[in-house]
Amino acid sequence: MEEGIWYWVGFLVFIFVMLLLDLGVFHKKNTVVKVKEALAWSLFWIVLAMVFNVGIYFFLDKTKAVEFFTGYVLEKSLSVDNLFVFILIFGFFKIDPKYQHKVLFWGILGALIMRAIFIFAGVALIQSFAWIMYVFGVFLIYTGIHMFFDKKEPSEFNPNKNILIRLFKKIMPVTEDMSIPDFFVRKNKILYATPYFVALLFIEASDVIFAVDSIPAILSVSQDTFIVFTSNIFAILGLRSLYFALSGVMDYFHYLKYALAGILSFIGFKMCLNEFSIDFGYSYHISNFVSLGVIISLLTVSILLSIAIKKKEVVS
Repeated sequence: MEEGIWYWVGFLVFIFVMLLLDLGVFHKKNTVVKVKEALAWSLFWIVLAMVFNVGIYFFLDKTKAVEFFTGYVLEKSLSVDNLFVFILIFGFFKIDPKYQHKVLFWGILGALIMRAIFIFAGVALIQSFAWIMYVFGVFLIYTGIHMFFDKKEPSEFNPNKNILIRLFKKIMPVTEDMSIPDFFVRKNKILYATPYFVALLFIEASDVIFAVDSIPAILSVSQDTFIVFTSNIFAILGLRSLYFALSGVMDYFHYLKYALAGILSFIGFKMCLNEFSIDFGYSYHISNFVSLGVIISLLTVSILLSIAIKKKEVVS
């Protein structure tokens, strides 16, 4: 069963209402998001995604429900890498914890828009040029290998060296004054951007880089625009609360990047192999069930190994 226009309208209205409630009601005041509250919100978004998944099962079909769940888990796992970047960005710009929610809200809102553009463009490319699957696949394999051997230390992180940030500072003056938690301030009739906005700009730029990896990966699961879009959006919407829930224990995810590297490489291999089978008439095909098993297994092993190593370090 294909998704009609009202599926899209209903989902977009729902997302719009939830975002309004989030910023205008639940987080109207600038306060520090506590771990207990963040865990509750994380659980809320996960349950909401699963309820939506059940709806897909009954209103569409089982195959699309599996595609949604696999895509959601895949995007959720790859999005965890964003959390490390959030921590580095807020630390570098010295963003007070009580203002971090505001920056993340607008950052993720921008990410939703950019992801939509990437998804529609990616699906259009695949439908027009089937061979683009090989390009996506090889790119993901390369990215996974590069991530696995990347040895950059957090101390090397410096957004001021980013070409986008340097270009922005040439176009618009930036004040170092952070006494007013706004993105822009006016001084002596001159409009200045604040470090809050520069941090937001860097978050948006970082998400574009992450999207280049995650969108091709999720397109290996499904080329149904509605399924790809909704699973991606649900994963991103819960990312903000997940950040506040896990920011204090990120040291326990030391080996997570190796799992993500393995996931990207596996998905890239899957894309190439499945497309090769289609082009040359072979029956071998890596299913979404197998992909889901690989993703969950790699994540579980990496987290358990990280926890075990961390406990061993504490004891010694």
